[in-house]
Amino acid sequence: MGGGNCNPKDFGAAAYWEARYSSPSTGGKGGGGGGFFDWYQSYSALRPLLRACVPTSSRVLMLGCGNSLLSEDMVKDGYQNIVNIDISSVVIEQMKEKHMDIPRLTYMQLDVRDMSFFGDGSFDCIIDKGNFGCYDVWR
Repeated sequence: MGGGNCNPKDFGAAAYWEARYSSPSTGGKGGGGGGFFDWYQSYSALRPLLRACVPTSSRVLMLGCGNSLLSEDMVKDGYQNIVNIDISSVVIEQMKEKHMDIPRLTYMQLDVRDMSFFGDGSFDCIIDKGNFGCYDVWR
């Protein structure tokens, strides 16, 4: 689960992500923090689609937020309410600390496979940028 041996079956395990976000090589505390990683696309690439389909006043849920800059960049571009969830308590604490002065960003440790914390209709938009590869593993 650690090092350079990445098995996609590990992606559904909290322990994999705890180790990844604790590692100095991935921006974890051991490396001084501050690192980030955006899976697949940056906000600048997604901006035209998001701005066309998601009003800035929308309540947005960001699934598997990790240490991506997507939510931060969305807030800089005018989005008002983004709830970020991730299975890793390590990355959630890192991101809470990084964004403590941005009340429009909320961070919660939750497993996307159990969303019972939120009621139906809690969000206007749900963004899932990197969880698709995990769905097969979760079955």
